[in-house]
Amino acid sequence: MAIKKMNPQKKKIRASSTKSIQVVPAKRTDSSAALADGRSGLEEQSMQHFPIVGIGASAGGLAAIEAFFSGMPAIIDTNMAFVLVQHLAPDHKSILTGLIQRYTRMHVSEVDDGMKVRPNCAYIIPPGRDMAFQNGSLQLFEPSVPCGQRLPIDFFFESLAKDQQERAICIILSGNGSDGTLGLRAIKGAGGMAMAQSPHSTEYDAMPKNAIDTGLVDCELPPAEMPVQLMTYMAHGFVESSKPSPVSQAMPENPRKTILNELLDETGHDFSQYKADSVNCRIERRMAVLQLEMIDEYVKYLQEDPAEKKALLGELLIGVTNFFRDPEIFKALEKKIIPQLFAKRPADDVVRVWSQGCSTGEEAYSLAILLMEHMNTLEQNYRVQIFATDIDSSAITTARAGLYPASIAVDISPERLARYFSVEPDGSTYRIHNSIRDMVIFSEQDVIKDPPFSKLDLISSRNVLMYMNADLQRKIILTFHYALKPDGFLFLGTPESIGDFDNMFAELDSISKFYNRRQSAGSVHQASLNQNPATMTMENGTQPQSFRKRLGSGRLSLRELTEKTLLRQVSPTGALVNGDGDILYLHGRTGMYLEPVPGEVTVNNILNMAREGLKHELISVLHKATTSKKTLRRTGLHVNSNGAFITVNLSISPVVTGPAATSEEPLYLVILEEVAQMRSNKSVNAGESDISPELDTGVYIASLKQEIRAKKEDLQKANEELKSSNEQMQSITEGMQATNEELETSKEELQSANEELVTVNAEMQINLTDLTRANNDMSNMVAGTGIGTIFVDYGLCILRFTPEAAKIIKLIKKDVGRPVGHIVSNLVNYNSLVADVNAVLETLLPKDVDVQTIDEKWYTMRIHPYRTIDNVIEGAVITFADITDRKGAEDSLKKTMTKSKP
Repeated sequence: MAIKKMNPQKKKIRASSTKSIQVVPAKRTDSSAALADGRSGLEEQSMQHFPIVGIGASAGGLAAIEAFFSGMPAIIDTNMAFVLVQHLAPDHKSILTGLIQRYTRMHVSEVDDGMKVRPNCAYIIPPGRDMAFQNGSLQLFEPSVPCGQRLPIDFFFESLAKDQQERAICIILSGNGSDGTLGLRAIKGAGGMAMAQSPHSTEYDAMPKNAIDTGLVDCELPPAEMPVQLMTYMAHGFVESSKPSPVSQAMPENPRKTILNELLDETGHDFSQYKADSVNCRIERRMAVLQLEMIDEYVKYLQEDPAEKKALLGELLIGVTNFFRDPEIFKALEKKIIPQLFAKRPADDVVRVWSQGCSTGEEAYSLAILLMEHMNTLEQNYRVQIFATDIDSSAITTARAGLYPASIAVDISPERLARYFSVEPDGSTYRIHNSIRDMVIFSEQDVIKDPPFSKLDLISSRNVLMYMNADLQRKIILTFHYALKPDGFLFLGTPESIGDFDNMFAELDSISKFYNRRQSAGSVHQASLNQNPATMTMENGTQPQSFRKRLGSGRLSLRELTEKTLLRQVSPTGALVNGDGDILYLHGRTGMYLEPVPGEVTVNNILNMAREGLKHELISVLHKATTSKKTLRRTGLHVNSNGAFITVNLSISPVVTGPAATSEEPLYLVILEEVAQMRSNKSVNAGESDISPELDTGVYIASLKQEIRAKKEDLQKANEELKSSNEQMQSITEGMQATNEELETSKEELQSANEELVTVNAEMQINLTDLTRANNDMSNMVAGTGIGTIFVDYGLCILRFTPEAAKIIKLIKKDVGRPVGHIVSNLVNYNSLVADVNAVLETLLPKDVDVQTIDEKWYTMRIHPYRTIDNVIEGAVITFADITDRKGAEDSLKKTMTKSKP
C-alpha cells in the first residue's frame, strides 16, 4: 500500500483536531490550500455523475455497519459509491473488508493510495491513515497528530463536500465524541444530504446525537433502514449535473409563491427576494427527503404539517461557518483593518462592530478574539461592542450559549484555545470565556425589514448577499453605508461585492473583500428614507412593544397631522418607565443616551442602559421621584455619547392616567434633551429642582469635591485589594488549568484507546465466532468420515483426538497433553509408534502401516506432518482407516487361490 508523507503544501488535507488544548492541530489554512489544489482544473475533467456516500463510525459502530450493508444484500446497481471511515487501532489489522463483503454483493476493498472510486463499490479506510477525496480518487495520508486527537471522519467529509458538492452524502453511525459534526455542516452547506443513526439504536450515541443537534440531519433512522431511504433519495432527488433539475428548471410561480407565503405567515421571514435557483434547490431537497415528486403535493404537505415549515426554514437557513473561516482572509483582517479601528482613538472609547448573519456565533467570536488581542498589544482599555444578528432563532440560541464541540480545535490555534476557551467537564465541548462572551450582543434581526445599528466602525456580512437577488443586495448595501461611520469598514464574503456602488465604498482588498466607506450625501439620504418610523428599534435590535403594531392605512385627521408636525419640531427623547426603571415605551432616538446591555436581553431597563455620566443621576432622581411623586430635573449633565461628551438635561415626571391610576402600577416619564454648552451654565429655577436654593454655592461645591476625593481614595484602595486578589486567583487558576489540561489529554488518549479496543474486541468476537463455527465444522466432518485421528505436537504430546481414535488406542479426555508413547495401545504386535512418528518428523515423509487391534480389526495407520498455513511443521497427524473388510477379502482370496493350486 503506497502511503504519502504530508508535505507543507498538502498539510491542509489534515483537518485533524484535538480536544486537548496542548496539541497543535494542522491549520485549516493549509488544508484549504490543498483541497483547492485538488480542485484545480476540475472544469476540464469529467466529474462523477453518481453520489459518494461517506459513512462515519466509531466505538460500537461495527454492528451498525453490518446492519447497514445487510439492508442492501440484493441491491447490485446502486449507482452510488460507499466510503467507510471508522476509528481503527493503527497497529491492528482490520477485518472490516471481509466482514462487509459477507453482507453485500458489491465489490468491497481496502483503500490503496490514489484508488479511483467506481459506482456500486464499497471502500474501507485502512488502519492508521487519514483519507481525503480528491478529483474522483481516494488519497491516503500519514496522520500528523497522535491517534487520540484525530478526527478522520470530519477530515474526509470536508474533502468530500469540497470535491463533490451536492453529490456528497454523509451518514453518521454509532460512536463517541463529535467527530463528523463539522464535516456534516460542510456537506449540507455544499447542498449534500445527511443521515444519522437514531440514538436509541446505537451502542454509543454521542456522535449521532451531536450530528442531530445541529438540526441539519435529513433522516434519522436505524442503519438497516438507511439503504432503502438512500435509493428513494436517488430516485426522487438526485439529478446529474449535466441535466437541469425538473423543479429548478421550471417551478410554477404560483406554488412557489404559496410556499414562500406560508413561510412568511409562519415565521415572519420573507424569502421572496432571495435568488430563485437557491430557494428552488432547497425546496427540491425537501421534496426528495419526503419522497414527493410533484410540487403541488409538497405545497399541500407544507400547509398541513407545521413541522415541515420549520424544516424548510432550517433548510433555507443552513449556515456554514466556523472559527476564523478562510484563515488567510482573517489574517489580512488582523493586519490591515483591526489596527485602523483603534488608530487615533482615545482610551476608553467604544469600537462598534456588526456581525450580520452570524449564524451560530463562530465568526462573531472570531472577530472578538482579534479585537481583544489587538487591545492587549496596545495596553490600553477600550470598550468593544459586537452586535451579532441572524434571523435563525435556534442559531442565535446556540451562539448565546457559547458552547461548541471539541472539533473546533481544527480551526483554532492551541494558544487561542487555551486562552479563550475552557473545556467542559465531559471533555467533549469547549465554552467561550466570559471575557470574549461579554463583548458580543446577540439578537434575532432581519436585515431586510429591521432597522440597522448605527455609528459602526466595522460591518462583517460574509456570504449573506450571495443568496439575495440584485435589488435586495442594493438595498442592503445602502443600509450598510447608512450604518457605518464615515471612515467605517465593510467586510464581505469572497463571492460577494458592492456592485455598482463605487461612489459609496472604496475597495481596499479585492481578494479579502475589504471596503472603506465613502461619504456620499445622496446615498445617506436615500438609505435614511428606507427606515420606516413604524419599525424604529433600539440599538440592541429589539422593538418597543407599541411599535410592533401595524399602522392603519387610513388618512390622518387634521388634529393628528398638526400634532405629528409639532412633535417633529419639538421632539425631546422620552421613555415611559415603571418605578424599577423597566422601559414600557420609547419616543425619539435614544441612542445618544442609552446603549444595550451586553449579554442576553430579557427586559430593557433604563438604569442598566444609561450611558456614562447619566446613570448615577438617573438612579438618584428616579428614586426621589418615586417617593416624592413630584417632577424633578437635573441640568448640565455631561454624558459620554459614542466617544464625545454632550450636555444633557434630565427630567422625570409622574404620569397621571386618570381616576383608576391608584389601582395601577405608577408610571414615570423620563425626558432627555441635549442642550448647547452655553445653556448648561444657566441657573435653574428653584421650583424645578430639588436642590435647596438657600444652600451656599461655594460651600456646597467644596463639600462635593471633598466627598469625591474621599470616594476616589476608597475606590483606589479597593481597586488595589481587588488587583492583588485577582493576581492570586489568576496564579491559582493557571496552575489548575495546566493540571486540567494534562488530565484532559490523558482522558482523550484513554477514550481513543478505548474506542479502538471496542472495535478490536468486536472484530475479535466475530473471529471467535468464525473459529468456533470452523471448529464445529471440522469436528463434524472428521467424525462423519469414521476415521480415527490423533494430533500430536513436536514433542509427541497429544493435542486432540476423535472418538473413533479412542477405540483403537485407549484414550480419555485427561490424556490430552500426555506423550503418545505413555498410552496403553490396543494394537497387536506393533510397538514402534513413537519411532515411526519421530521418523516422519525428521524426514517429513508420510508413512503407512497396517495394524491390528486385539478385537481383530485391521486399520491402515497413516502418519504425516502437521503443517500450518505458513508451512511450519508443528507436529504430526496419526489417522486410522478401517480396512477390516478389505483384509477379510484378501484372506478369503488367498485361501481360494491356495485351494485351487494342484
